[in-house]
Amino acid sequence: MSETRTDRERCRLCGTALEESPGEPVADARADGPFCSTGCRDIAADLGVDEGGADGTVGADKTLDDERPADLERSFFRIDGMHSAQCEAYLESVAEGRDGVADAAASYVTETVRVDHDPNRIGTEALEDALSTTGYTAYRREEAAEDDDAAGDESTTRRSREMQGVRKRRSENVLEVRYIVGIVFGSFLLVPYVTTFYPMYLAAFTDYWLFEQFAQQFNSYEVSLYAPLFMGMTGAILYLTGRPLLRGAYVSLKLREPSTHLLATLTIVAAYAAGAVAFVRGGPDLYFDLTILVAAIVMGAIFYEETVKRDALNRLTDLTISQVGTARVLDADGATREVPIADVAADDRLLVRAGERIPVDGRLAEGTCTVDEAVVTGESLPVSKTDGDPVIGGSVVTDGAAIVAVDDETTSSIDRLTRTVWNLQSADHGVQRRADALAGTALPIVVAAAVIAGLAALVVDGTAVGIAAAVCLALIAASPWAFAFATPISIASSIRDALERGIVIFDESVFERLREIDIVVFDKTGTLTTGEMTVLEADAPEDLLRAAAAVERRASHPAAAAIANAFGDSADTTSDARTDGGVVDDAEDAIDGEGGAESGTVREFERHATGVEGLVDGRRLLAGHPELFRERGWELEDGLTDRIAEARDAGHLPVVVGRDGHAEGVIVVGDEPREGWAETVTALADEGVDVVVLTGDDGSAAANFRGHSGVTRVFANVPPAGKTAAIRRLRTEGHVAMVGDGTNDAPALAAADLGLSLGGGTALAADAADLAIVEDDLAAVERAFALARAARRRVVQNLGLALGYNAIVIPVALAGLLNPVVTTGALAVTGLAIAGNSLRELVGDE
Repeated sequence: MSETRTDRERCRLCGTALEESPGEPVADARADGPFCSTGCRDIAADLGVDEGGADGTVGADKTLDDERPADLERSFFRIDGMHSAQCEAYLESVAEGRDGVADAAASYVTETVRVDHDPNRIGTEALEDALSTTGYTAYRREEAAEDDDAAGDESTTRRSREMQGVRKRRSENVLEVRYIVGIVFGSFLLVPYVTTFYPMYLAAFTDYWLFEQFAQQFNSYEVSLYAPLFMGMTGAILYLTGRPLLRGAYVSLKLREPSTHLLATLTIVAAYAAGAVAFVRGGPDLYFDLTILVAAIVMGAIFYEETVKRDALNRLTDLTISQVGTARVLDADGATREVPIADVAADDRLLVRAGERIPVDGRLAEGTCTVDEAVVTGESLPVSKTDGDPVIGGSVVTDGAAIVAVDDETTSSIDRLTRTVWNLQSADHGVQRRADALAGTALPIVVAAAVIAGLAALVVDGTAVGIAAAVCLALIAASPWAFAFATPISIASSIRDALERGIVIFDESVFERLREIDIVVFDKTGTLTTGEMTVLEADAPEDLLRAAAAVERRASHPAAAAIANAFGDSADTTSDARTDGGVVDDAEDAIDGEGGAESGTVREFERHATGVEGLVDGRRLLAGHPELFRERGWELEDGLTDRIAEARDAGHLPVVVGRDGHAEGVIVVGDEPREGWAETVTALADEGVDVVVLTGDDGSAAANFRGHSGVTRVFANVPPAGKTAAIRRLRTEGHVAMVGDGTNDAPALAAADLGLSLGGGTALAADAADLAIVEDDLAAVERAFALARAARRRVVQNLGLALGYNAIVIPVALAGLLNPVVTTGALAVTGLAIAGNSLRELVGDE
């Protein structure tokens, strides 16, 4: 065991400063210590510690603020308009090109850019201006949820508030208005095509007299009369509707990385140029309709994708909030006042009542209370606090009232976890950069076709106009623009299908990453277990159980509530008789049960740090920790001691109950395993996935899971930073998914290749995850894997259908019969086929 601690001494696995650890550092005989917990020690022994490698500097996470140079400031920016991996690369290059910027990392999944910069050379306002370029809009992420009514909405997650802020709404409204206006004007422009031009174009394929009449009538008009009008209106529509595509193509060319947006833009621009060439040549083949239609349906698919994603984000409003916005300051005269968290000073004393969250980290200034720290530490059992004990911001006071003396640093563990999540989220996921690989393969073929067509025209025609026409027609025929339509509509339909099954997905790469997962890591508390205390067993006389329920109803400890619910009368009025501690006055607080099982009188109720005491029908009753019985001098038989030890070994909480100086029985309370957990683990194991369990509880609490054949490893007593470090080490063995529900799981969820949060979890967990399960349905985890496999099949089918356009148009072009009616017909066939396949539910594919 380490005897001295220095400011530089940290846990060798997770990098936690040992002075911040709840206990003494733990040395390991198999590896050089120290470690902040036995959980970190066990993880290091099993998975190893990479000195300065994947885990960072001696286990510390490289993404954390304290791992960057002290002279640099880290800023986070929310960016409106990020839609692809190429947006990431472009905005990173924009930021890194500014003087004073040391590093930048972007993620289009969270629409965030993280920038490390020297504040003396470039400030956040200058960075915000620099990143607001080429159609992107940047604003500080800390301010993203502070606009209009979104800021005060405590019923939503932070991610939802950010996405619903006024700036985001304005960006989405602009996209919607552009699309609608473009479609309206485009529809008017297409009317003469359908009624006049298309019949004329069909005359090239048939001698039908009606089409001949249209052709003769058309040829009687000068192209110069109507071509300029069509050219001008098409240009305006292209600017309104297709501008995001043009921007995507620009970014692609700037980065020299082909994308599906570039392929669609090639077709749009080539069709527009072909119309312009026809105007110059005086020919009838105006391809302006193709420009309008491709821009409309591709942007329609993108708009549909954005709408489905917005619906998915709206489903997060059912999840809880862990951050606290205000604090109740206790003045010297005993009066209280509510102030924003930002106004809390280091010397303030805060009053936190039972059921409320502690706003910031500090110490209990006086008295005793019970605190549920599961949201931060993962411990399923509440912790008793006495005068001087540290309390964690974000944890919940479950019993008594807390007077909290604020630490020098007025932040909470929730705030620090949020910052950690932002660091991890802003890192490049890497897998998205392969999304446009297919476009990179197709682009050289398209360019080669255009070059060959141009050379052929040079030999046959020899004029610049003829060469330009040939190149444009080659691009129209050869460019697989439908990839840009198939991709977003496939993504949107898969997200929609997942949403209908109670699975919220925020990022299209989730499906791909699900298929690559080798290891699934489950948090225990609230994930594999219900996260709620219930009575599992009771070995005591029935009348004693009823009396204990009457007394426990006066307390607000989760274990007390479980006992009261199991053996008491839920309608008993004693539920309203909770006190702040101490002895209840007989005359004022004696309450009679009214009927039901609890037909006794509770008097002289007293709350202890580890139990409760009171008179029930004239007999003194004590219920609580075994040590409480020993302290009070009550007899505790050896048989009960053995039963208590058995309950603890199984990871449960034993509550001893007795009367008149004698312990008479034990009530076993615990966090029960979630229904169907074993089936879910078995299903994942059958798919060849390794299952690992991480928990902040001690080893006995995880005993149930060690025995399952599908669980390969269990790590207990792991702090939040240790969970993140474990994920990083497991990633050296394969692709890792993390399933959790608590705020303490958020950094690990963000650090994993894929994060999944359960619906009963906290908002920070949902914000950190890539996938959220709306209900507390653990079976949905395996269902998500099945859905990913089905989504993969649909994507492959749609990409194959996207080539249908080229399969129709290329042979016609080679025969010299290509005209606008052919391209429009091929577009209609391809678009309908892709849309029909995408809108089909994945019934039976799972």
